[in-house]
Amino acid sequence: MKGFFSNFKGDAFGGLTSGIVALPLALAFGVSSGLGPTAGLYGAIFISFFAALFGGTNTQISGPTAPMTAVSMVVIAGIIAANDGSVEKALPAILTIFLLCGLIQILLGAIGIGKYIKYIPYPVVSGFMTAIGVIILLTQILPSVGYYPKEDVEFVSKFKPEAEEVILKNILKEEAGKGILVLEDFKQTITKAEAILEADILKESQTLAGKETSGALGTIKALPRALQNINWLELLLALGTIFIIYGFKRITKAIPSTLVALVVMSGIAYGFGLDYRPIKEIPSGLPIPRWEIFTGFSLASVTPYIFTAFTLALLGAIDSLLTSVIADNMTKTRHKPNKELVGQGIGNAIASLFGGIPGAGATIRTVVNINAGGKTKLSGMIAGLVLFVVMLGLAPVASKIPAAVLAGILITVGIGVMDYKGLKAVPSMPKDIKLGPIKVSSEVLIMFVVLILSTFWNLVYAVGIGLVIACLMFMKKIGDLTAERSDVKPLKEEAWSDEKNFPEKLKEEVFIKHLKGPLFFGSTSDFQNLAAQIPDTSKVVIVRLAKMQYMDQSGLYTMEEIILGLQQKGIKVLFVGLAKQPRYMMEHIDIVPDLVPENYIFEDFDSCLEYIQNNVKDTV
Repeated sequence: MKGFFSNFKGDAFGGLTSGIVALPLALAFGVSSGLGPTAGLYGAIFISFFAALFGGTNTQISGPTAPMTAVSMVVIAGIIAANDGSVEKALPAILTIFLLCGLIQILLGAIGIGKYIKYIPYPVVSGFMTAIGVIILLTQILPSVGYYPKEDVEFVSKFKPEAEEVILKNILKEEAGKGILVLEDFKQTITKAEAILEADILKESQTLAGKETSGALGTIKALPRALQNINWLELLLALGTIFIIYGFKRITKAIPSTLVALVVMSGIAYGFGLDYRPIKEIPSGLPIPRWEIFTGFSLASVTPYIFTAFTLALLGAIDSLLTSVIADNMTKTRHKPNKELVGQGIGNAIASLFGGIPGAGATIRTVVNINAGGKTKLSGMIAGLVLFVVMLGLAPVASKIPAAVLAGILITVGIGVMDYKGLKAVPSMPKDIKLGPIKVSSEVLIMFVVLILSTFWNLVYAVGIGLVIACLMFMKKIGDLTAERSDVKPLKEEAWSDEKNFPEKLKEEVFIKHLKGPLFFGSTSDFQNLAAQIPDTSKVVIVRLAKMQYMDQSGLYTMEEIILGLQQKGIKVLFVGLAKQPRYMMEHIDIVPDLVPENYIFEDFDSCLEYIQNNVKDTV
């Protein structure tokens, strides 16, 4: 306990400062997610406190982050759309995903996955982070100009026929579920259809309009109409926020410019009684657990969400551990990756129970904490408590914050989160693969594939595709490298030292093949060329294996195929220096002893040569 409070003054100041920095971001991320500012605030409070308490990075400040919010936003929008646009109906499923995300992170930490996160290729991370920035920038254009598609009467009216069709389909689906035969009792269906109110059609039309304009692609579709319906007050509030955030940094960095922008622009909007759009009301009082998550909770009910939850968990793990590395570099300490995952998982799980959005280790807040004097876990816990006190005491005031101000804050977050280091390196990256007539860099290709697919299609699938491409590229490079170092050639360039006295009269009948390096899926195609290179005069093939210490299943079956092909031509195959692992693999499918008997396997070349001198002429 003494060690826990050993840096109380520094931790208190670090926690206070980082908590203040986190406030506007928590509200902005909550609004951006689609669940409102309260969800962002609850996420920041619980994740910051519990991830610090149970985590493995002493100075880390956690909470909602841009990557986690961007993925959550997509998840939330999809589930709300599937529940007739009702947040309350969709909330149990949404929070179930967030809870699973936390539990999966705990499991990943418990089984020791944390130390492997560092192996995710940089181009995948770079493309994803840049896509996050682009998504945030695009999705904040509409609120920054004060255009809300659901409130555009003319635009919403275009979806009225589709809305009527959706409502009718829902009636038929409901009746089918109850076993009602529509063709026999169509009057009941007609009665229900006639009872549909204009308000129901309007609500469904608004849901469809919102769905049509959601995400990066939806924003681009809505942009022409948004530019025709600009609310100049909202735009000025957003631009003023951006100007202060970047301008105030030039004056001093002692006070967070994001907080200054929030206070100044909100003060102007509220103080002058401007007709602006405020954020959703933040409830005062203690957070209440959302026990409805567990209503009807079963394995079957959560199975559809496991993949999405796993993606969120993995993203949170990467986000947190990258921040942990930065904290290590600043404090000259070493974090515990698996313990950090457990802490993040506990924080996300508890936040979900209170309706908070998921988060991870936040780089900017962590750096602020360290620079302000934070050194122990207490700093992160204090940051959470600061936000809790703000929520209890200033919730009514925070509810007056203009939505356009938070949009302005998020635009600066989107600009800041993009990976400029990776983008600047694009022209200088080596062009190592051919795509048709042009050569491109595999690293750049992976980055842009992830960037484009993440921005305009699906964040989850984009990362998966990026990882697959990166792995295939890596396999090809390793295969090419192995092929360069391995000889798939007849003995004509350079003999090994013990082969220099090989009898000249036997070279027509005996072919010697050297295998160097592993025989695996990346090098099997080159190895298969061996059969075509063996002279017609050969009666025996000596395969020297002392420098091949490993073979995988692909290499194993390629070896079997080649030996069978040689035997069909009446050619004997002799092994020299067969290592333990390849021998085990060959014995497993009976290459040894069925195709290559024990008396055809030699420890060294001298004993093999003696066998050849005594037996080869008999086979000719």
